[in-house]
Amino acid sequence: MKRNLLFCLSVLVCFALSGCVTSGTYQKKELEAQNLEKSLQEQRGQYNILLGENDQLKNDIKKLTTELAAMTGEKNALTADKKGLEETLKSTSDAKNQKIGELSQKVGDLNAKVGDLTQKSADLEAENKRLKDEVARLQKQKEEVQKTSKTYGDLLEQMKGEIAKGQVTISELKGKLTVNMVDSVLFDSGKAEVKPEGLVVLQKVVDILKTVKDKAVRIEGHTDNVQIVGQLAKRYPTNWELSAARAINVTRYLQQQGLDPALLGAVAYGEFKPVASNDTEEGRAKNRRIEIVLVAKE
Repeated sequence: MKRNLLFCLSVLVCFALSGCVTSGTYQKKELEAQNLEKSLQEQRGQYNILLGENDQLKNDIKKLTTELAAMTGEKNALTADKKGLEETLKSTSDAKNQKIGELSQKVGDLNAKVGDLTQKSADLEAENKRLKDEVARLQKQKEEVQKTSKTYGDLLEQMKGEIAKGQVTISELKGKLTVNMVDSVLFDSGKAEVKPEGLVVLQKVVDILKTVKDKAVRIEGHTDNVQIVGQLAKRYPTNWELSAARAINVTRYLQQQGLDPALLGAVAYGEFKPVASNDTEEGRAKNRRIEIVLVAKE
C-alpha cells in the first residue's frame, strides 16, 4: 500500500512540473507539491490505522472460523436430527396415506350407497306419483260409476213397465250402461221408421239421458241372420243396411229431443253380434234389437 501511495505522489509531481513548465507558474506548483506532501503524510497515518484494523480483522476471522466450526458441528447434528425426523415423517406419512386410502374407500362405498338410496328414492317418488295418479283415476272412475248407477236406477224406475213385459232390459257393467230394446217395441216388421208406440218408449229414455252430461251415447243396430228378400231387399239389400237405418232413425230422434248431436253416434252391426242363438224364433227375436249404450267421451 505504501508503494502505491509513492507512485501516485510521483505521478502527481510529474504532472505538476509539466503543468508548471507549460503555464510558467512555478510557485503555484511548489505550493501544490507541499500540499501533496502533507497529504502523503496523512495517507501514511491512515495507512498505519488500516494496518491496525487489518490485524483486528485477522483476529475476527480467526474467531469467526472457530465459531463456524462450532456451527458446522451444530449443522451436522441438525442434519442428523432432520434425517431422523424425515424418516419419522415418512413413516407417519405412509400410515397417513394408508389411512387416507381406507377413508377414500369408505367414502367411495358411502357414495355408492348414497347413489343407490338416491335411485331408490327416485323410484319411490315415481311409484308414489303412479299410485296417486291411480288413486285419482279410481276416484274419478268411482264417481263415474256412481253417476252411472244413478242413471241406471232412474232408467229402471222409468221403464219398469217395459222391463216387466220383457221388451226392455237394462244392464250395467264397469260403468258401462246399456238399454236393450227388442225391435218390436220400436219398429214394425221390415221397417226402419220408429212407430208411435216406440217413440213413447224412447221419450222415457230421453228424459233420463238429458240429465247425463259426462257420457257419450252410442245407438247400435242389430238383426238376426235371416236374409232380407223380396221387395224389401231393394231398399235394404242386407241386414247391414236395415240395422244402420234403424240406428240412424233412433239417433235422429234423440237429437230432435234436445240431446247434443256431438255426443251421439249410430253404429250398425247387422247380424254379427248376436246375444242368442239364431236357431230358434225366440233367439232371433232377442237378436233383433236396438241398444243404447252410455260410453266415455272421446
